[in-house]
Amino acid sequence: MKTLEVLSVASEVYPLLKTGGLADVVGALPGALKDERVRVRTLVPGYPAVMAAAKRAKPVAAFDHLFGGPARLLAARHEGLELLVLDAPHRFGRHGGPYVGPDGRDWPDNAFRFAALARAAADVGLGLIPDYRPQVVHAHDWQAGLAAAYLHYDAPATRPATVMTVHNLAFQGQFAKELLAPLGLPANAFTHDGVEYYGDIGFLKAGLRLSDHITTVSPSYAAEICTPGGGMGLDGLLRGRADRLSGILNGIDTTVWNPGDDPFLAATYGPDDLSPRGVDKAEMQARFGLDIDPRAPLFFVVSRLSWQKGLDLLLQAVPTLIAEGAQLAVLGTGDAALRSGFAAAEAAHPGRIGCVFDYDEGLAHLMQGGGDALLVPSRFEPCGLTQLNALRYGAVPVVSRVGGLSDTVIDAGPMAIAAGSATGVQFAPVQVEMLEAALRRAVALWREPGVWRRLQHNGMATDVSWREPARAYAALYRNLIAERAG
Repeated sequence: MKTLEVLSVASEVYPLLKTGGLADVVGALPGALKDERVRVRTLVPGYPAVMAAAKRAKPVAAFDHLFGGPARLLAARHEGLELLVLDAPHRFGRHGGPYVGPDGRDWPDNAFRFAALARAAADVGLGLIPDYRPQVVHAHDWQAGLAAAYLHYDAPATRPATVMTVHNLAFQGQFAKELLAPLGLPANAFTHDGVEYYGDIGFLKAGLRLSDHITTVSPSYAAEICTPGGGMGLDGLLRGRADRLSGILNGIDTTVWNPGDDPFLAATYGPDDLSPRGVDKAEMQARFGLDIDPRAPLFFVVSRLSWQKGLDLLLQAVPTLIAEGAQLAVLGTGDAALRSGFAAAEAAHPGRIGCVFDYDEGLAHLMQGGGDALLVPSRFEPCGLTQLNALRYGAVPVVSRVGGLSDTVIDAGPMAIAAGSATGVQFAPVQVEMLEAALRRAVALWREPGVWRRLQHNGMATDVSWREPARAYAALYRNLIAERAG
């Protein structure tokens, strides 16, 4: 079988830069695709952190003028990844986050920053780099959405196949229509069948409309976004392209997330002996200022603090959690009101609730290894990765029955427990009363050691790797290439 060449285009990639699950997916999928004879090169912006890791990079192409200044494409390797780095200092060489500045506001030139990324992707797709022409350009989220548009309007007959993956439909990249010409888009692109979106330019909308195929990160989310309630203004477009939409469940990198040799754990372990998790639990309790009490069920959250994640409901459910004798550890940053709410809860319940308002990769690993139950009460969740990590580590997920959470966690109802298939606790609808009921049910299960241990073992036996998703992506790529040839 001939090796396929795929260009992946994304605004972040683990381990170079990460703000969420997008980076994990973009960083892990290329390695998994190698077994499917798919070679992936990943195009990412040249943020300072990326440039620092690409010191030995080789220039492979140049732009005299790319939306405001000269730029280069650099070929680099980093921890098994083949990278193409867009070195455009006028757009990416600045302090702050990849999307927002130090003031917490979106960079005012985000339209041009990510148009530059998409333009570079399209040019690479059309043969900019000598001896390299990808057969598929795979764009991730709105920041890469214009790649399909540039390819569609530049070279409809000779372009490579295109795939658009939606990691979260809530983030759409919408900009003023007056930018059409400055972004290098032709006048005829500003139509319902092009980049026009409610009178403006939609980067994500362009990718969804003009790509050969759309994927999202779980089958249930693929169905949800075709409904008015879940489509966030794009459901009509997605229903119209339902034959070009599929949900491919995410995996996790099981070499990075492995309780058997995880350097961030106080004690490593495997499914045959979970007793070292007690050491990790004590260490986790100490790190969060909680009482060192093995008799208290320890719930935990590793999340962006946002309305989407349902964490306002968790704040309302704190009295139930405390009444059940449980503890809560929260790791995350985001919405100021939620942060204040959890800080107040921590102050009101010292030793029972602990918070770290930051993102700490090592601490996230320790929490999976030491926590008893992960809480993910999301209002919507395209896939979710933390519950996959929890399954891998023997932490029991307590999740809302939405999107990828419903696809990956088997509820511990009486029949699933009797059948020996349960891996966690689900609840629906996403309301505080149902979350409180789920908390009480989880504590009751935790107080039955034999049942709880079975849930842990079932979770650890679940295949959460990229093996099956990689096969699905490889098959999709080959089908699209055959269509283009055909």
